[in-house]
Amino acid sequence: MTDGPADEAGPLLRVRGLTKHFPVRGGPVRAVDGLDFEVRAGETLGLVGESGCGKSTTGRLLVRLLEPTGGSIEFAGHDLTHAGRRHLRPLRGQLQIIFQDPYASLNPRHPVGRIIAMPLRVNRIDPPGGTRARVRELMERVGLNPEHHNRYPHEFSGGQRQRVGIARALATEPRLVVADEPVSALDVSIQAQVVNLLRRLHRDLGLALVLISHDLAVVRHLCQRVAVMYLGRIVEIGDRDDIYHRPQHPYTRALLAAVPHVGQFGPAGRLRLTGEAPTPLDPPSGCRFRTRCPRARERCAVEEPALVRRDGGGQATACHFPGPDPLPAEPVRAMA
Repeated sequence: MTDGPADEAGPLLRVRGLTKHFPVRGGPVRAVDGLDFEVRAGETLGLVGESGCGKSTTGRLLVRLLEPTGGSIEFAGHDLTHAGRRHLRPLRGQLQIIFQDPYASLNPRHPVGRIIAMPLRVNRIDPPGGTRARVRELMERVGLNPEHHNRYPHEFSGGQRQRVGIARALATEPRLVVADEPVSALDVSIQAQVVNLLRRLHRDLGLALVLISHDLAVVRHLCQRVAVMYLGRIVEIGDRDDIYHRPQHPYTRALLAAVPHVGQFGPAGRLRLTGEAPTPLDPPSGCRFRTRCPRARERCAVEEPALVRRDGGGQATACHFPGPDPLPAEPVRAMA
C-alpha cells in the first residue's frame, strides 16, 4: 500500500512493514507492528495517537537510534534498515531528531555553543566562515541571542533550551527532521512560539518534517498529512483536511471529538471510547481497536483490516466498516 503519489524522484523517506518488538518476560512487546508510509521532500507528516501507541518508538527507528525488528527504512535511496555505523555516517547529517525533553537532551557540562557545534565536528563539516560563525547564525535563526553561546543549558528557560535543540538539529542542514513531541514539555505560553518557529523553518528551509505529537491542534497547524496510530499500527492516513473533516476510522473520529473545536461532529456521530487500550504484549485478534469500538462485529474479531484507499482518494483506512455515518441503531453483541 502506498499512501500518496510519489514525485518523479520518489519519496525522500519510504517505510515498509516497519516493526519493533521489545523482548520481555511473558512475550515480546509489539511497540511498532508493521508500518507503511512515505514522506516526500519538503513535506510535513504528523504521527498522532494515544500514549503508548508507538509514536516515539517509530521516530527513533526512523533515525536509527533503535534497531528495527523487521521491515525496511529507505532514506534518499539508501537502505537504513540494518546499516552499520560506516554506512550511516554520511547520512547522519541529512537525518536529524528533536527530542521531547530539551533539558535531558542537552549536555549540562557543555555551553550551548559547543552543543550546537557538535554535529558539525562529529560529521567533519567545515562550514563557510567557520564553525563559530555557523553557530551564531543558527542561534539567531531560532530566536536566541548569539552573544549567549557561552552560557550553559541551566541558564536558559525551557523554551530557550528547546530552541537550542532545534538549532543543533539544523546545524548539518538536514533534509528530514523528526520532531518527537517538541512542545509537550513546555509551558503553554511558550508552545505556540516554538510551533511557529518550526513552521517558519519548514517554510524557509524546505525541510521535510515528521512531527510526533498527541496534540491534534499542533499537528493541524504544522502538518500537510496526518497518520493516526493505534497499538503499534497506522489505522488511518491522509491529507490534513481529509483526516480532520472527513475521518473514516472510528478511532480517528473519537480522537477528534475529544478535542474542543477541532472535530465538527453532530451528536449522532460523536464517539466516546470506554476502557483502556489493550496491552501490546497481547493485542486483540483481528482489528486491534475492536475491543473499544462501537462498530465492532464478528468479522472484526477474525479478520485484520488492511490499510487501503477507498473511493479512489488518497485517504487510507484500516477498518472493515469505515465512514462518517452515524452509528448503527441496533447494538452490536460484545466480543471478548
